[in-house]
Amino acid sequence: MVTLFIGYFNLLHEFINAINGVLWGNLLVYLLLAVGAFFTWRTGAVQIRLFSRGWKEMMSGRRHDSKNDISPFQAFATGLASRVGTGNIAGVAIAIAVGGPGAVFWMWLTALLGMSSAFAESTLAQLFKTSHHDETYRGGPAYYIQRGLGLRWLGVVFALCLILAFGLVFNAVQANSIAAATAGAWGWDEDWVAALLLALTAPIIFGGVRTVARVAEWLVPVMALIYLVMALYVMAMHITELPGLVLLIVKSALGLEQAAGGLTGYAVSQAMMQGIRRGLFSNEAGMGSAPNAAATASTRHPATQGVMQMFGVFIDTIVICTATAAIILLSGAHESGLSGVQLTQKAVESQFGSAGSHFLALAMFLFAFTSIIGNYAYAEGNVEFIRNSKPVLLAFRLLVLAMVLFGSKASLPLVWDMADAAMGMMALVNLVAIALLSRYVFVLLKDYQEQLRAGVAVPVFVASRYPKLAAKLEQGIW
Repeated sequence: MVTLFIGYFNLLHEFINAINGVLWGNLLVYLLLAVGAFFTWRTGAVQIRLFSRGWKEMMSGRRHDSKNDISPFQAFATGLASRVGTGNIAGVAIAIAVGGPGAVFWMWLTALLGMSSAFAESTLAQLFKTSHHDETYRGGPAYYIQRGLGLRWLGVVFALCLILAFGLVFNAVQANSIAAATAGAWGWDEDWVAALLLALTAPIIFGGVRTVARVAEWLVPVMALIYLVMALYVMAMHITELPGLVLLIVKSALGLEQAAGGLTGYAVSQAMMQGIRRGLFSNEAGMGSAPNAAATASTRHPATQGVMQMFGVFIDTIVICTATAAIILLSGAHESGLSGVQLTQKAVESQFGSAGSHFLALAMFLFAFTSIIGNYAYAEGNVEFIRNSKPVLLAFRLLVLAMVLFGSKASLPLVWDMADAAMGMMALVNLVAIALLSRYVFVLLKDYQEQLRAGVAVPVFVASRYPKLAAKLEQGIW
């Protein structure tokens, strides 16, 4: 019986890996790039034209329409909390270890394209959001698939995939990363780490999305600032080497650094694919995750949150991932043969000595913990999309805590691979959806830009000006 069970277990794992091989091999990589290129072209490179506006919206986004709502900045911080995680530390290291310094160039390029996809999906999430009847909102791909495309069943499929991937399994993985980092740096017992995480996480998630937003509002900027200060210190110590570093990245990306002609094509291919994959997986642009946070904000115009979330992709990849890459490449640790967190740890220790491992453990703790609460915020709206019930939500919150506890003490490869498959399906559904709903993105962008050109300080969307569109929206939202 045991042998039979193990056989079925292995068959299931092979099946899941086959799905991941198709989804994450080439299909999603090329589809994410294609959709990003499409929105970049059709919006006239909105990520460049409205880049400064994104900064302005972010800096002024703390305003509240009421004391109980979620401000644009809080929604932005919640989205950034999930985006910025261990992938910014370990993912960049893996990309460089496998693809070489040139992988960083392709991460930059995919982020620039992905910013337009992030604008589109977050604008749609705001447009089709629904009232939560407590001065907050819910929304995201499941909601705009149902209202915009009239396909509730597909919205449910998306919601289930997101709940499995982000709500449950990825939170276990983040908890596992925290346990590993604190054990390695400070020798903390995993049982104590599990207890600490439960004590920190439970009050936040039982407070709901509003509490998540309030915690993310102050914790995410602090987290990012601490890490960037470390990176800036390293770059300041190697300031004369920075021009050479940029040249190394570009030359490696284009194959000019490789001396062996027969290996040049392979090296460029590796750099390209690793940079694209790790960049897209880090900033999540077009994958349908961040729109769940974007929809919760109280804004005057849907494009306002789209512009802010677009800026979040820039911060995640162009700023924070680049900071990690600079630490690794300036230290020379990328030639050590290490990969993942071990590579980043060696790079930090080479600059700061033994104190570096303590600092990195702190960074890992903050990055992973904010990802836990950000992931929860995504999942809560999707649980309510399927069944808006207090007992169901309570059961889900307890399950999240159970997965955090599980992740602190163990890691199961099959569960991780299942989450990758669920996330891949989620991204596939979302990319098709935003392409089919793109006409609404262009209408909103035009409306937003016309108001800006007319000198309106805070653009306001009036749905009644677009009767056909208004018929698809929840009454009273716009």
